[in-house]
Amino acid sequence: MTTVLIVAAAAPKQPAVLIEALERFRSRGARVTVACFFDAADLPIDPALAEVRSFVVPAEKRDARLRRALGRAQANRKLWLHAQRNSWLRQRYRAADLLVALDPRSVHTVWEMAQRNTRAGAHYGLVPAQRALDTPRTEPVGKRLERQMAAVAGIGTRGAKRAAVETVRTTVQKATGQRIMGNPAGAWFWSRAVAAPRVPDRLRSKLAVRLHDSAVKAGRPAVAARTASAAVSRISSAATRADVLTKAAQSELALGHVPSGLHEAIRAQLALADAHLAKDPKKAAAAVSRAWSLASNRVLHFDRLSSPMSDDPGAFLAPFRASAAARKLSEPRGRLAPAAPAPTDRPLRLLVTTLINDNFLQEILERYRAMPNVEVRFLDLYEDPATRPLALSGSTVMEHLLGAESSYGAKIEEWLRPHLDWADTVFVDWCQATAALFTLHDPGTARIIVRLHSFEAFNFWPHLVDFSRVDDVVFVSEHLRDLSTAVLPQLTGAAAPRLWVVDNAMDLQRYPRDKPADARFTLGLVGFSSVAKDPRWAIDVLRKLREHDERYNLTLIGSNFNNRTSKPAKDYGRLLAKDLAELEPLGAVRRYGQTDDVPAALQEVGVILSTSVRESFHCGLVEGAASGAVPVVRDWPFFAGKPHGARTLFPADWMVGSPAEAAERILAVTATEQAWAEAGRAASEHVLKTWDWGVTRADYDRLLLGD
Repeated sequence: MTTVLIVAAAAPKQPAVLIEALERFRSRGARVTVACFFDAADLPIDPALAEVRSFVVPAEKRDARLRRALGRAQANRKLWLHAQRNSWLRQRYRAADLLVALDPRSVHTVWEMAQRNTRAGAHYGLVPAQRALDTPRTEPVGKRLERQMAAVAGIGTRGAKRAAVETVRTTVQKATGQRIMGNPAGAWFWSRAVAAPRVPDRLRSKLAVRLHDSAVKAGRPAVAARTASAAVSRISSAATRADVLTKAAQSELALGHVPSGLHEAIRAQLALADAHLAKDPKKAAAAVSRAWSLASNRVLHFDRLSSPMSDDPGAFLAPFRASAAARKLSEPRGRLAPAAPAPTDRPLRLLVTTLINDNFLQEILERYRAMPNVEVRFLDLYEDPATRPLALSGSTVMEHLLGAESSYGAKIEEWLRPHLDWADTVFVDWCQATAALFTLHDPGTARIIVRLHSFEAFNFWPHLVDFSRVDDVVFVSEHLRDLSTAVLPQLTGAAAPRLWVVDNAMDLQRYPRDKPADARFTLGLVGFSSVAKDPRWAIDVLRKLREHDERYNLTLIGSNFNNRTSKPAKDYGRLLAKDLAELEPLGAVRRYGQTDDVPAALQEVGVILSTSVRESFHCGLVEGAASGAVPVVRDWPFFAGKPHGARTLFPADWMVGSPAEAAERILAVTATEQAWAEAGRAASEHVLKTWDWGVTRADYDRLLLGD
């Protein structure tokens, strides 16, 4: 009886063809096994026709050696790595008379099987296999022996080669690992070896990245920087140099470090962009995009308690200001006609637009929709799945700005032109993709207003906005205006847009409520999901208070801390979780969770905290103060000591510089129920008179209507 082994990498698209072939094999007296490298249940075949089995090793059962081998192997070899580990399948292919590859991905596996069973015929496809079955194979003994010897030699040679490669790879990995780079002698050797002459750029670059990563993980960033610089000085290709420096910086960012070679990597990418600018705008845009990806990485600005952008915007952005390609991104192209004055013979057409986030627009939309002299249209660029991808690609915007006409630019024109032609005034909330896209083409006579919140100042999007086509830029605080003008020089000068400081639109009248007497011992923090909110600062304040009186407790209102954004966020989250695990069982901390009824949550809060390292305004604090909670505001470190900040935004008696000062203020103001209630009433009166929508809406009327 002839035994046939069919190998299938995937379930056949036409199972009927396979079943028909199996019936022919059976009619010729053959016994058939089908080896599946997928779920055998996907191939329902009568057991009388063939034995069907699956042979993929489940992920949870793969040992370290197999995982490494699969990770390095080419796609066509992965099947063979699974097959050779199965003893049952080894017996089958060594005993088979005919080996058949059912699809292209299984050809290599059948070839490997045939090298180990030279007696069997090997074929790709069912038709050749059927022909071979009808034509018995005859071969002289000498020829068969020669083929067997060649197969055995080939197997040995390939195995030796793979073993040699694996040995070299393992040796190099160990020799360049963090233990070696953590040793002064090892670091000294490799920092010179990587800069040795006549080493090919490709090998030198890979070695440099490996050594840099090992040194960083060993806690020696200075050695890592020296090693990378030594290698880069020997690399002739500008693209390879930029790639090495960028990978080195990215590896440090992934570990939560501010890379010592960050500016060197940014400058290398920008130099590459400048070199490509004239002849290849696409490559220039890719390089600028990589530079901005490094510069706006969240580890630098959002998941740490400080930011180089806030510390010294000019120094941080100096490489971009020196680059011709980066400067071209924000180059003023002007508008063909100035914005037309508001119409007097019909309602003003107001387009309010954003991307995803409309959190700060509800009061604005409600007010102007109710006005008979205003016609409002709202556009969220994320809503339409057909056009959504156009709004989510910064690199494509860069490519358009650095080149000439593009199909992308034409699609944006087709998408947004009807809105621009309709609107008298366009209010763009958030200075990100929406602002860049609405200034990509001439806005006609529509007046363009852009509101910049906080995070955009640390992002690349404002640098893609043509502010020569923007009439007004709005900030919610003076300190944010100061930071933004330092980051964006195009916001200053004779041709710059008008700059406004207009508070957030907040309906605060619904917050004042009677509080229970014991609320004076409850601290509240609205929003604690990010490092920038620094909830551990509040924990520190709470600990100091409980040293005096264990009645003090903390309520955390909002989503839980998000530790998935980066390693620094994960590290911070781990420490916060440890704090909560200690204090929650004592009743000292309570997580209120996300809620749509914030006024109800704040009714139990007697002291409202602002513990952030940066805020543009901090609505949660103001809402808490409106409820009658006593405000305690940390002097936000990003802006502390500067002309404007939390100290110029809020009353002086709200302000503290440290957890100790915060505890001091709280102990004083909550010493008696009467003192606490009076301080809360005073805070509520102040915010209602200063920031309630009934007060601030006049500023929006002046901004949007020109009244």
